[in-house]
Amino acid sequence: MEQMNDEFNVTYITFGGHVDLQKYRFLYFAIMFIVYILILCSNSTILCLIWIKKSLHEPMYIFIAGLLLNSVIFSTNIYPELLIDFLSDKQITTHSLCSIQAFIYYSLTGSEFFLLAAMAYDRYVSICKPLQYPTLMKKTTVTVLLVSAWLLPACQLFPSVVMSHSYKICNFTLNGIFCNNAISKLYCDTSRATYIIYGVFILLNTVVLPLLFILFTYSKIFVICYRSCREVRKKAAQTCLPHLLVLVSFSGLCSYDIIIARLEINLPKAARFIMSLQLVLYHPLFNPIIYGLKMREISKHLKKLFCKCKLSIYQK
Repeated sequence: MEQMNDEFNVTYITFGGHVDLQKYRFLYFAIMFIVYILILCSNSTILCLIWIKKSLHEPMYIFIAGLLLNSVIFSTNIYPELLIDFLSDKQITTHSLCSIQAFIYYSLTGSEFFLLAAMAYDRYVSICKPLQYPTLMKKTTVTVLLVSAWLLPACQLFPSVVMSHSYKICNFTLNGIFCNNAISKLYCDTSRATYIIYGVFILLNTVVLPLLFILFTYSKIFVICYRSCREVRKKAAQTCLPHLLVLVSFSGLCSYDIIIARLEINLPKAARFIMSLQLVLYHPLFNPIIYGLKMREISKHLKKLFCKCKLSIYQK
């Protein structure tokens, strides 16, 4: 059945990826609501610490703040709609809103790789060219890298949003629980080919190239560390290990997204549902845990904050 409202020229899309929603809707809602609150609180706490503490006003921590802000916006793009769908009788959205959600989703995914590339460059300069660090990593350089990380993916994705509104839709059920690459399967075959080709072009620019740059800079860092003393290796491990953990985690989740949405793999509905949830569950929670525990300066300020909170509770 064609889900279209001719009076208002609105096309409706149904999310067909939910599993046993009638039976477990309140359980799904409770779990995802708790996770969403945890994501907002954990990311915002470290974000505020970096903003307030002058000792954290360094390029490395500014890029971390950018990643944490990404996690908050990324989750806010997905979770409210998802929570509403869990409690609704019909899991639907309009084609326009679906395109916007997919645009924000992939724009932030691209900016995540650019931010990780900027962090890799910062670590490369800090470890391999320490005397040139103040010159190379000036405030203006950090600002340009931050702005570029958010603008470049968005600018590359914007034409795909404009193009998608001229495409003819042949399928009105999206095989997922939110709008991602699976949106390409809604379009008719003639339109879909152009959309996929442009998607591959964006993938190369926003994921593959930053990833190659990160691998290049870290290979240089490892060579320098291998030739240096134990203290340099220890410093490199303390600052580089959290970034590598986040990179591996995020790259794994992005490959999940490609497997789910792009490749024609006949996965069971339950498996597809679980994999879709993993895309929005792990990474936004993983970032604050890794940076909160593994980055010494952030961990130190967090401990002080929690000690103050405990003290104020006991005094009451």
